[in-house]
Amino acid sequence: MEDLKSLMPHHRTEAKMERQKNLQVVNEICEAKNCNKAVLFEGRRKRDLYMWFSNVKSGPSAKFLVENIYTMGEMKVTGNCLKGSRPILSFDENFSKNPHYALLRELFTQIFGVPNHHPKSKPFFDHIYTFSVLDNRIYFRNYQILTEDGGLAEIGPRFILNPVKIFAGSFGGETLWDNYFYISPAKYRQAVNKKAGGKYINRLEQKTAQKAHKPEVSYAFNPLDDIFK
Repeated sequence: MEDLKSLMPHHRTEAKMERQKNLQVVNEICEAKNCNKAVLFEGRRKRDLYMWFSNVKSGPSAKFLVENIYTMGEMKVTGNCLKGSRPILSFDENFSKNPHYALLRELFTQIFGVPNHHPKSKPFFDHIYTFSVLDNRIYFRNYQILTEDGGLAEIGPRFILNPVKIFAGSFGGETLWDNYFYISPAKYRQAVNKKAGGKYINRLEQKTAQKAHKPEVSYAFNPLDDIFK
């Protein structure tokens, strides 16, 4: 979680809230903190992490399931960047071909892009955030700029954003886009357990069938066998 927070712009404002069914309270917190963009980390069942990106005033907002998180400590990379420096945002060609990805690109640009000459940021670029679409998911990578000729070194963290829905408003409203391929983690685990349970039941049925077809007493088919006892 701390690695993901480190990716947020340096001029951000943090706030914690109790879990509530209505996420509209986040808009009120943002208005009180004078924030026009919001990133919300939503944990469920102590094993699933969702991430919200929202334009607080008028929307839109997007909900993602965070998958395959690799922290900086796990990756053990050597790259580093200065705190408060500005990132270059890189998007692959899929963000220009599909309308919902184009909307997400604009949302990511407004959230992760640091304005030039901002008082809490450095005036130069020393790292790159890359967003790539593969298998209906968005892959995030963070690279440090080593040399002017394009030498890069991965800093981390790395993770995958599985888009769930895009809403017209901030943390709600009309659904602009719904991911047809999305499967919730609870349903996925339920399907895996059901499949494993089915294999166990099949093994029991096979053992039962073998016992049913196996006679308790075996009979000698050769009548001359008693002679050689």
